[in-house]
Amino acid sequence: MLPNFKKVSKGNVTTYKAIANALGTKAYRAVGNAMNKNPHDTNIYPCHRVISSDGSIGGYAHGTNAKIKRLISENVKIKNNKIDLDKFGHNF
Repeated sequence: MLPNFKKVSKGNVTTYKAIANALGTKAYRAVGNAMNKNPHDTNIYPCHRVISSDGSIGGYAHGTNAKIKRLISENVKIKNNKIDLDKFGHNF
């Protein structure tokens, strides 16, 4: 069962690695691929709030620019295509 990443509120992000760790696996890329195939409304399952563990944006089914736009609209600050996980990160 997926960790409840719906708890990642606006203005925060989590990582593919954090979700994989919560699932008890090291399959970070598989988590990313699953997020990319999310058939659900992204307002309910906010895949755009999941990024790479180095703070980089990562992929998004609707395109990276759409992901960046959504994150910025939620007041997540992006500098040099990275997000400060110490400031905006959410852990499970």
